[in-house]
Amino acid sequence: MATQRILDFLATRRPAGPCLVVDLDVVQENYRAFERALPYSKIYYAVKANPAPEILRLLASLGSCFDTASVNEIEMALDAGATADRISYGNTIKKERDVARAYELGIRLFAVDSVEEVEKIARAAPGSRVFCRVLTDGEGAEWPLSRKFGCVPAMAVDVLRHARSLGLDAYGVSFHVGSQQTNLDAWDRALGDAKMVFDTLANEGIVLRMVNMGGGFPTRYLRDVPAASAYGEAIFEALSRHFGNRLPETIIEPGRGMVGNAGVIKSEVVLISKKADNDNVRWVYLDIGKFGGLAETMDEAIRYPIATPHDGDATAPCILAGPTCDSADVLYEKTPYPLPLSLSIGDEVLIAGTGAYTTTYSAVAFNGFEPLRAYVI
Repeated sequence: MATQRILDFLATRRPAGPCLVVDLDVVQENYRAFERALPYSKIYYAVKANPAPEILRLLASLGSCFDTASVNEIEMALDAGATADRISYGNTIKKERDVARAYELGIRLFAVDSVEEVEKIARAAPGSRVFCRVLTDGEGAEWPLSRKFGCVPAMAVDVLRHARSLGLDAYGVSFHVGSQQTNLDAWDRALGDAKMVFDTLANEGIVLRMVNMGGGFPTRYLRDVPAASAYGEAIFEALSRHFGNRLPETIIEPGRGMVGNAGVIKSEVVLISKKADNDNVRWVYLDIGKFGGLAETMDEAIRYPIATPHDGDATAPCILAGPTCDSADVLYEKTPYPLPLSLSIGDEVLIAGTGAYTTTYSAVAFNGFEPLRAYVI
């Protein structure tokens, strides 16, 4: 839940409206934990999780590299103190002019998952290193990332072969096992696919050197999750099983696992009501919802821990919703959320685990509500 530093900040500053508060000490602890867990892997922080300048500056000072999804994110990482050789353009869907701009800024590492993307990079960023993203099933992830990105391993061979023929450096392969991945074995299956691509191309004289093992490292919500050290052990075992003593260079791209548990959203209960006199289920409306930054409650995929001033009192399930006049702005209904019966209008609640994928999902001005305010301490 909230660190004492966050609680002290909220008690002292009393910010109005919903807001996110991120504790940089927790971010630093998480970075060190990843360093210890996977000491031979380079850490590329997924900027999209939370691009707050204070977070980027801290991570740059600690030696982190950065996984970026756009030219804007590249420029943010550079402004934070990272050099271009510590930045990957990890989005497989890029305009050619954006590739050219990234190349102009010094970026030489690009993700691809099709021959068409390879051809853009060959034209706009000649001689660059490319890695091809391989599809995974995402089994075990609470927020799967399959289908839209990546290609089957056999096609990855064709993509990297084509890259080599166009003068690019066929550097390696990547995969993403799905966000909030709690299955320690998920990386094993994906590394097996990566090894197949390595071996097939090696037989043609194309020697790949790197495996980007993506993100997926979880943060704790309502259920305990394995520690970074457990992921490190499982991944190292899988790497050794598939690659033996000739381990490739490796990259990891933590986002949620780096900043998720560092942030807490302060919210307020706007209304508690029922839809009928004989209705046993309360509707609890907060001043933040899907459009205010809690988009990952879509399909009730991510269930955040919520602390109230009445914790310890008797609870009952309720339907939790946001404040906007959009019927989709309901957070938890299929599986109602237990909250104290003594909860009242005007009570402040704390939504934990919200350091990742909240501010960047917040709408600009839907219904006139301002974007989610954020404070980094």
